[in-house]
Amino acid sequence: MTRIAPGLALSLLLVGCAAADSMREVDPGPHGGEPPTSALYRSIGSRDAALSAAFNSHDIEALMALFDDDVEFYHDAGGLQRHTGVKAGFTGLFGQNNGIRRELVPGTLRVYPIRDYGAMEMGSHRFCHLEDGKQDCGTFEFMQIWQQSGDSWKITRVVSYGH
Repeated sequence: MTRIAPGLALSLLLVGCAAADSMREVDPGPHGGEPPTSALYRSIGSRDAALSAAFNSHDIEALMALFDDDVEFYHDAGGLQRHTGVKAGFTGLFGQNNGIRRELVPGTLRVYPIRDYGAMEMGSHRFCHLEDGKQDCGTFEFMQIWQQSGDSWKITRVVSYGH
């Protein structure tokens, strides 16, 4: 029987473990959904980042370009708004000049495919703005329905709650 040097045996063991890890699917977490390594998860994650970038730069045109013309935005405190109301709401919010910002809370993004339509995005987002010279922040839950048409994605439904 051939003896393998201890250093070589350890190297082979580590290479084997690394190969097994690379083949193992990433656990999507207790709520299910697409694993973070999936193309759909990455695609929706990048669109959410574009949403935050447009919101944080207060670029109303870039922000509204992410919403479908027939969007329905359900807000537990503000009720139902359609495209015109959503745009007016964001315009008024940005007009307050209080530096309001949106960020996705790390680790909360969940993405679920919707067959023959697009995807459902769920998570928590945090909004911060200056109020009376101090940072005022709140974290809220949201769900967004994204419709895919070719390479284009638009938000058709938003549910924002926990305010």
